[in-house]
Amino acid sequence: MKGTILIIDDEDKLRSLLSRIIGLEGYVVYEAATIKDGLKKMENSSIDVVVTDVKLPDGNGVELTQKIKLLYPQTEVIVLTAYGTIADGVKAIKMGAFDYITKGDDNDKIIPLLYRAADKAQLQQRVKQLENKISKKYGFENIIGTSKQIKEAIELARKVAATEATVLLLGETGTGKEVFAQAIHYSSNRKDKNFVAVNCSAFSKDLLDNELFGHKAGAFTGANKETKGLFEEANGGTIFLDEIGEMDIDLQAKLLRVLETNEFMKVGDSKPTKVNVRVIAATNRDLLKESESGKFRSDLYYRLAVFQVPLPALRERKKDIEMMAQHFLSQFSEKVNKPTPKMSNEFIEKLREYNWKGNIRELKNIMERIAILSDNRILTIDDLPLEIRNCSTETNASSFSIAEVEKQHIKKVLEHTKGNKTEAARLMGIGLTTLYRKLEEYKMQ
Repeated sequence: MKGTILIIDDEDKLRSLLSRIIGLEGYVVYEAATIKDGLKKMENSSIDVVVTDVKLPDGNGVELTQKIKLLYPQTEVIVLTAYGTIADGVKAIKMGAFDYITKGDDNDKIIPLLYRAADKAQLQQRVKQLENKISKKYGFENIIGTSKQIKEAIELARKVAATEATVLLLGETGTGKEVFAQAIHYSSNRKDKNFVAVNCSAFSKDLLDNELFGHKAGAFTGANKETKGLFEEANGGTIFLDEIGEMDIDLQAKLLRVLETNEFMKVGDSKPTKVNVRVIAATNRDLLKESESGKFRSDLYYRLAVFQVPLPALRERKKDIEMMAQHFLSQFSEKVNKPTPKMSNEFIEKLREYNWKGNIRELKNIMERIAILSDNRILTIDDLPLEIRNCSTETNASSFSIAEVEKQHIKKVLEHTKGNKTEAARLMGIGLTTLYRKLEEYKMQ
């Protein structure tokens, strides 16, 4: 099957003749005598090309073209009429028609035109399918976890994704900041454009300047040709600036200008370059404190922090550890052509006990190592690295802090009162407002 064609024409004989001719070329052909009937057939079947008359009983084929392109952007339209004029032809093309031909005069053009229109429609459909696959792969659905903490982060990110706001992702190293940045991009109106990521800590000041903004030919020794920077590569799309806190303070001024004016000066250029780029930044530092101490520009901080999305550490979402471990184990077992082993209860419990200073990245690396080394059908503690096997004997410094003791005490009392905050406050001998303040302080709400 070469494709599907819909003919909309109220002249029965001509419509039937066209249908037979097109059908002999290997196309599946649908027929309709009115716009209403034609649109109904499009609802029920995937149509590659619509061949429509201009004069129809219930409307105009040129105006129908605009409606079809609005409802079915990948479908191509050929407008066919016995009343052809240059004005109608121009209008049809402006409305999005693939082409415009005259009945009788251009019979020999119909089949070659159909071939080109169907090829274009099918190419557009394949591109759309690929875009949908990419969006699904990098969308929020790809983020693993059902814990309250990760759900809250996803909800925040979903809300900001549809806007043009600058986003600042906050969290420890390895918490999935780039995954969130990709999900925001592929859930936004910019998803069809480039997503460009750069780690600001991987370059010196001058190299990062050149990487982000490019240079003109002859700007310095060895600059033989003009080079585009990542901001230009991301034009129309999104740039993700990871580890933004590592950026040199002089370069921060240049970034601030881009955020405020959508333009920058390349090294060696005398004219500004204009761009339309959404910025998503990420850091594991406290930029507010750093801006107060002069280590980070306060004006840039407030410009970046239009919308903040805090990402939880893995130890704060232990409910998700089993699900994530299983995902990585299946992924890496498939890569090394091994059956995916099962995880024993003691194995899972040890994963939950561990502190995970490297967060998701550390868990991913460990599951990859296990997938490669272990030949067991059921994973036990013995399959874990020594540092995880002995984690219960490690001393966690944070557990000795007064804040951590208080947090754990509040948690136990709330469990005892089954979430009744008034009763919990009474048992602890504190006011209800104090309890609410503590819950907010320890992010327990």
